[in-house]
Amino acid sequence: MQPETRLSVDAMHPLLLDPILSAFLREDLGWGDLTSSLVLPADVPCRADAVFREPGTVAGLAVFRRVFHLIDPAIRVEDRVGEGDEVTASTAVVRLEGPARSVLAGERVALNLLQRMSAVATLTRAYVRRLEGSRTRLLDTRKTTPGLRTLERHAVRVGGGRNHRFCLSDAVLIKDNHIAVCGSIAEAVRRAREGLPLAAPIEVEVETLPELEEAIAAGADMVMLDNMSDDLVAQAVALVAGRVLLEASGGVTLERLASLGRTGVDHVSTGAITRQAGFLDIALDVVTS
Repeated sequence: MQPETRLSVDAMHPLLLDPILSAFLREDLGWGDLTSSLVLPADVPCRADAVFREPGTVAGLAVFRRVFHLIDPAIRVEDRVGEGDEVTASTAVVRLEGPARSVLAGERVALNLLQRMSAVATLTRAYVRRLEGSRTRLLDTRKTTPGLRTLERHAVRVGGGRNHRFCLSDAVLIKDNHIAVCGSIAEAVRRAREGLPLAAPIEVEVETLPELEEAIAAGADMVMLDNMSDDLVAQAVALVAGRVLLEASGGVTLERLASLGRTGVDHVSTGAITRQAGFLDIALDVVTS
């Protein structure tokens, strides 16, 4: 069964996509594709396939299509697979047909984004699979590529992960520096609760079990266990006994996930699924036959 991706529909809406993609296209096109305008007649057509050169999880098909729509609505784009499908090397995932100049003008931006989003989805799925059989769910972080957060967060969901707060205005997360300035966890939570303009949960980051107890006593709804060992995470789960949600963060690796899942912690968050994903090898091949 493919991961649930219905929550990503809004993220792929043209109102959100078009300003991002238009900026990328302006950067890449400059004043126009000099090479294609010199060597290709204006009316020559072409067909081309986006082909995975390595196995992976497909993410970003709507983005890929939208790039070419912005370049030239005359380009026909046909998906050969579905969002979230796992494909093998040499799989053609999209077929393009249209004016050759237009297809080549959008090639680099469209491929860059498909490569990046598919890489994030592929790595996320590998992380999620390490948690199978446990109750623990994988969360991303705000450690995303500047300008690509909306797209990378979509890719995380395609890979089966879930999103933490999108930006600083999304939720209250009291971290170590907030606590240092306020003087205590209790005071930071009190100020947040008193001034919060809506009914939203308050999360507190802690590094020790005594801090965890202080956060619970102060009325935190969720607690982030920062850089705790697996043994300490398990102790925290036992101490909390379901009173608040717990999130383990810091030092989360692919190899460690199964052990963290056995602790019973509610969530595990990591920036690795976006910071370390890289790009999948995907090419655009003109079809001549």
